[in-house]
Amino acid sequence: MKSESKRHAEACVEQAEETLRELRTALAGRGITLPSLRIDAATIAREAPCPRIEFGGCSVDAASRLAAALRAGCAKEATP
Repeated sequence: MKSESKRHAEACVEQAEETLRELRTALAGRGITLPSLRIDAATIAREAPCPRIEFGGCSVDAASRLAAALRAGCAKEATP
């Protein structure tokens, strides 16, 4: 039988993996690829994982497209 902390740790890692998939899909929908996008291995290697997602580096073009996508999203949210 798994301990409560073990179940919590597994749930945290699963949530991070799902969030990473969603982020990759959303970025790809805007033509953006971040090659270094991944879960930080050091944050899940601990006894009590607390996953972090690393964005890593990207090209200036990818950063520009990411900024434009974020601006477009913010403009949509601001429109009543």
